[in-house]
Parts: sequence; C-alpha cells; structure tokens
Amino acid sequence: MPRRPLRDDWPDSGDESLLDIRMCDLPLAIEGAMGDRIAQLRNELDARGVRFPLHFYLSDEWFTPDGATSIAVPFYLAHERLERLEESQMLEVEGGEYEWCMRILRHEAGHAIDNAYRLRLRRQRRSIFGPHSTPYPEFYTPKPYSKSFVLHLDAWYAQSHPDEDFAETFAVWLTPTSEWRTRYAGWPALKKLEYMDALMTSIRNRAPLVTNPAEVDSLSRIRKTLGQHYRRKRRHYGVDYPNFYDRDLRRLFSEAPEFSGNAAASQFIARIRKPVRRVVAGWTGIYQYTIDQVIEDMIERCRELKLRLAVPEDQARQEFTVLLTVQAMNYLHSGGHRLFL
Repeated sequence: MPRRPLRDDWPDSGDESLLDIRMCDLPLAIEGAMGDRIAQLRNELDARGVRFPLHFYLSDEWFTPDGATSIAVPFYLAHERLERLEESQMLEVEGGEYEWCMRILRHEAGHAIDNAYRLRLRRQRRSIFGPHSTPYPEFYTPKPYSKSFVLHLDAWYAQSHPDEDFAETFAVWLTPTSEWRTRYAGWPALKKLEYMDALMTSIRNRAPLVTNPAEVDSLSRIRKTLGQHYRRKRRHYGVDYPNFYDRDLRRLFSEAPEFSGNAAASQFIARIRKPVRRVVAGWTGIYQYTIDQVIEDMIERCRELKLRLAVPEDQARQEFTVLLTVQAMNYLHSGGHRLFL
C-alpha cells in the first residue's frame, strides 16, 4: 500500500494517536539526529585506515544484515518525539545517549567489517573466537567474572555467540579512549584484542571483498503500526516464568500486628520503583522493562500478603535494591534473559 502522508504536526500527537501510525508512514531521515554519530564512527574508522562503503538505514531495531555492509538503526533515534514514545513504552531508549549510541555503532561496524572482508572464513579467526556457524541461542547464561571476553555492551554480550565476541572485541579495539592494552592486561581477552589489532593492520587501506548495502526490514517496508510493534517488543522483554518472592520479601516487610502502623510495602516499593529500576539495570545490563515486570510482581505479592515496612526506610531501600538485583540475575541465569541480536 502507498505511504499515507502524515500531517506536519504529527509530533504534537499524544502517544495513543502515534501508536496508530504505520511505521512505513513515518516521515523520517537518518541524516538528522544520527548525522553526527555516524560521522564520528566514519572518522574513527578512517583514523585506523579501515575504509569500506558502510551504509546506514532505518529499521525497527539495531542489527547488521548477514553478509551486508549496512547497519540498521532503530527508527526512534531519527526523531526526539519518537524517542519519548520509546521511553514511555519501554522505560528506556536503547542508544539514546550519545556514548551509548557510539558503543552500539562500533559493535555493529564490527559485524559489517566481518562481512566486508569475509574475516569469518579465516582459520585463526575461527580458532580464537569460534566458528560463525555456531547456532545463535535463544537465551544465554553469561559468566560475569570471566576475563576471557571484553566488556563493551551490557549483559556481557560478548559471551552470547562467537560473532558477538568478534564484534565486541572490534568495538573495544576501535574506541579511541579504551586503552585496551592497559585495561585488559593479564586477561585472556587481551590475546583477542592483539589478534584484532594485527587483523585490522592486515586489511588497512585494502578494498573490501564484499560491498553489499542491503536494507533488510527497512522502515519504509514495515507496515505494522507502532502499537503492534511495541506490543511485540514488550512481550519479547517481559517476564514469562513464575517467581516466588515470599521468603525474600518477608526479610524486609511483615504482616505482623506490631507493624500495622507502618507504610504498606507495596506503596513503598512503588515510590522507589523508578530510581531502583535504573540502578539495577545499570548493574546487570538487563532491560529496565524486564526489571519493571519483576517489581510489578513483587508489588502485587506484597498487596496479597498485606506486608508493611518492618525496618527503617533507608535500610529497606538498600536491601530491596540488593534483593531486586539478585532476582534479576536469577532471571538472567535461568535462561530468561533474551538476546536482542
């Protein structure tokens, strides 16, 4: 179907009206808000002598199409009104902050370079990072204290698949301020970075073997509405396994008569919900939306048990933050942490 022209004042619409808009009808251009960030990435690549045609386009999420020298950028980064919608729907904007966006761009550039020079076919590359043919898992269980992988994106992303390990290592190598030789001294991951350094030297100023600016799932071809998009995305990051918090909650809260005059636990948690959610997301790398679902379950359970504060508020806030972190990590290690590849 042809694109439906939107009124010029569409950014002034409320969230409910925006959710009715088809994604293909959004009048967006990647050159706007993303221009400076893309230019910085190109400058960083040029400074390292890694030059190849890299194409950027808008889609519904971050990814690099397999075999392509193109990078898909999520549509909401092309307009500040859509960033606000993303935050209202998902509680955060992945790549919204400048440095966060640059980390993702460097990571995706690692995939594109892998494709451009067919690096995955090199025997040493397969030996160091593992074979590209390894199936992507639906879930992964990271080892937070492992020193065999670099730390770049959240949730120990390098551990999810050999190709992600390669892209994460490239991103650390490319980052101008990473000081990776010092930062990873004594880590097994340093060998990966040293190999990456030698590998990039070997292709410096060489023409790519592949130039493929394919646009898979480009925004102009996505006919679902923004509402449909966010319903699917929230299901993807929602909590879909049973949790039982009673014992942990009763360490902070109580239904005993002597605490009947204290604040309800459900109200207390609701009051500290937003700042605690952000702290735990920063510690664990798990999406705020997922953590918020755990909090919602805890609030509901506190209501059912009629729990009230049993310790001073400062202590309860600190201990609840630890409890939520443990539950989030349990969720991650149980196989519930979903990949967004």
